[in-house]
Amino acid sequence: MLTLGSEPAAAPAASDFIKDVTEASFMAEVVDMSMTVPVIVDFWAPWCGPCKTLGPQLEAEVARHKGRVRMAKVNVDENQMIAGQLRVQSIPTVYAFFQGQPVDAFQGAIPQSQIKQFVDKLVALGGDDGGLADALAAAEAMLEEGAAEDAAETFAAIAEEDPENPQAWGGLIRSHLAKGDADAAAAALDQVPAAITGSGPIEAARAQLQLARQAADAGPLAELQAKVDADPADQQARLELAQALHAAGEVEQATEVLLESFRRDREWNEGAAKAQLLTIFDSLKPTDPLAQKGRRRLSSLIFA
Repeated sequence: MLTLGSEPAAAPAASDFIKDVTEASFMAEVVDMSMTVPVIVDFWAPWCGPCKTLGPQLEAEVARHKGRVRMAKVNVDENQMIAGQLRVQSIPTVYAFFQGQPVDAFQGAIPQSQIKQFVDKLVALGGDDGGLADALAAAEAMLEEGAAEDAAETFAAIAEEDPENPQAWGGLIRSHLAKGDADAAAAALDQVPAAITGSGPIEAARAQLQLARQAADAGPLAELQAKVDADPADQQARLELAQALHAAGEVEQATEVLLESFRRDREWNEGAAKAQLLTIFDSLKPTDPLAQKGRRRLSSLIFA
């Protein structure tokens, strides 16, 4: 069987930083590795014609940088779970990970000049950045320790220095939310440069803002639970119960309620249960066990 490692452009000298990756090695070779160096993930299949063009072009660019960026090649036929978790719907699809998060992506074959720009941008992100990576790590630590105001100031300073840094903008939005200021978070989201609005950190922050807005309007948990118990077919009550549960920090229970709602009537209110589930999953880190388990269960219901 053909693997990307057997393709002509995969030079032996690049074997340390261009690797075939499976579900078993994805965490170590992509998520963990991206904490120190950007990692490009190429989703491909042996039968995909455009993949045979794009793959070697990506490998050549990665090899040119001699380890300042790495590449993971994922055969979707053999690793469908990873592809599903990252919503890969067509191939080739390429993701870029840095510091444990997806930061960029594209689908389909693109010109060599755009491939070069894509890789160069990642190299700059992971290289000598004047201390921005250390500043990001410090800001994240502040946020985890509850110093949201200090974190917001640091993230804002990084965004001013590097306007297209998705981690900085995502962190700034999350810091405002941690302070309880959803309006400031929304204002920051509106200022995110168009080039990075679809990146992982921004999508996660956007989802967290949406959930925070819902939490502010959440109804009494006990009343909503009683309403669902009295009429299990009341889909609106189920949705409101899930929102209230999430607002109370009961993320897993909220997910269970929404999965049951989807099982009962996936088309209700233009797929509201599925949309709410995806918002919750997007708000979590891609490696979060609740997000991974929830996406698998939702997929199983969709294809049941």
